[in-house]
Amino acid sequence: MVASELREGEASCLDRALELAELGRGQVSPNPLVGAVLVRDGRVIGEGHHAKLGELHAERNALRDCAERGEDPAGATMHVTLEPCGHQGRQPPCADALLEAGVTRVVIASEDPSEKGSGRGPGALRDGGVEVVWASGPQASAARLLNQAFRKHARSGRPLVTLKVALSLDGRVATPDESRWLSGPESRALVHEWRADTDAIAVGIGTALADDPLLTARGSGELRQPLRVVFDSQARLPVTSALLGTLNVSPVICVVSPDAPRDRLDALRERGAELIYADGSTGAERVTGALTELGRREVTSVFLEGGPTLAKAFMSAGEVDEARFFYAPLLVGGGTPAPARSEPGPVAEASRALAATSRVVGPDVLITARMREW
Repeated sequence: MVASELREGEASCLDRALELAELGRGQVSPNPLVGAVLVRDGRVIGEGHHAKLGELHAERNALRDCAERGEDPAGATMHVTLEPCGHQGRQPPCADALLEAGVTRVVIASEDPSEKGSGRGPGALRDGGVEVVWASGPQASAARLLNQAFRKHARSGRPLVTLKVALSLDGRVATPDESRWLSGPESRALVHEWRADTDAIAVGIGTALADDPLLTARGSGELRQPLRVVFDSQARLPVTSALLGTLNVSPVICVVSPDAPRDRLDALRERGAELIYADGSTGAERVTGALTELGRREVTSVFLEGGPTLAKAFMSAGEVDEARFFYAPLLVGGGTPAPARSEPGPVAEASRALAATSRVVGPDVLITARMREW
């Protein structure tokens, strides 16, 4: 893959394709977000995005839009955020559709790192006489960041992990015997949007016992409900818990140790929970094992909402890809400290974010740090 110089207007078309791709957020996993813009003679003659898992891909939607506009795609240029697929999956290959339509140039913002996808579609296009152009610069970077969950799952087999924490100004988190909320209502509403955008939410058994949470996405409209995961090595989740009482909303997986009491394991299974057995002498090893098992179930993203203990285990495993910290305008003075390394080391050895942003959300400040890029 060698990047080429784009023609006038093609960067803007990729920007528009990136906007279109966002419209599929929360609806297409484990597939990637993809947008496409079809242009001929300087005019947009079709647009599309991958809107829902199992339905048409972005390129085919753009071609359908082109037909509905009464336009002819022959000789046109397709701008797409991810390389067109060249294999049969839930949908037929998009490369075939582009060849059949007579598209003569395809501008691609990012590669597909999956084993079944990588290079196959562009190769078929080139073999069919289509000019294939790889973009570079801000559009290429944005396209890769758009699909970090898809890219990590394709490359490692494990889901992307986003850690969310709400803190006071002095770095404390709420304790079970206090109000469970430090952050304001605007921040909590945003968290529900994030839940709807992720494949799974994970907490530790301590949080599950203290708060008896639902871990559902709530808000206006019909929201996609994530899988709910409890790291529960000794199978202590009560069968009367709110989680197990709402299995009709979304499934619950308990990550348990093989040496957990058999009667508790049987009770969870009979109640309807799915069990993942994660062995290992450390919390980090169990985290890695659980993420591998979730990846095999096509879970590409995990939103980590557990307390400090679980967060430390994920950090020790090197499995926090992004961190989102809400700072509330409060000084607690006591309470539970924020997640940190199990064994704090020198600052020089600390995990440094690749990029960080901040913004105000209601009375809180949200800091988002990208720790790794896939």
